[in-house]
Amino acid sequence: MTSPTEFRPLSLCVLTVSDSRTAANDASGDYLCNALADDGHRLHARALLPDDKYQLRAQVSAWIADDAVDGIMVTGGTGFTGRDSTPEALLPLLDKQMPGFGELFRALSFEEIGTSTMQSRAFAGLANGSFVFALPGSTSACRTAWEKILRAQLDARTKPCNLVNLRPRLLESPYTDVRAADQGRASKE
Repeated sequence: MTSPTEFRPLSLCVLTVSDSRTAANDASGDYLCNALADDGHRLHARALLPDDKYQLRAQVSAWIADDAVDGIMVTGGTGFTGRDSTPEALLPLLDKQMPGFGELFRALSFEEIGTSTMQSRAFAGLANGSFVFALPGSTSACRTAWEKILRAQLDARTKPCNLVNLRPRLLESPYTDVRAADQGRASKE
């Protein structure tokens, strides 16, 4: 078994959501792919899709159904314009939301861009045992999220706790411990 103080590489996906970017000019997607690789993680898959909630939902659904995927980073579509649809597309897929991620991201962004951070609908959560992080489309926002939040939380060596060490327990049933306790009591009776 791996010691909790050893680095454990994760298998991560990167999805860029944009109506105007191409593979040739996807600076935010490039940044995330390079950052995760530089920090020892594996890029499982990468995609670039238009701001269409059904295409986004289909792609992320396929990734969260894949047991080999530990996490998904989505960049773009988190603003307020009519075409920004990442939250509407992906929030219904989450089993649990991680409100602290969006709150922390906006607090850190406030230091960089002031009150403009209130326009970000960045969020994170858990879907079928995979982490999902939805970030704004700017490269600087992706850098803030990676360098100030994700790098540490996706590293098993981060103390006092991190997301990596939760991985073995993410799919456990809320009734598992109750049943085990009931069985233990029954065997003593």
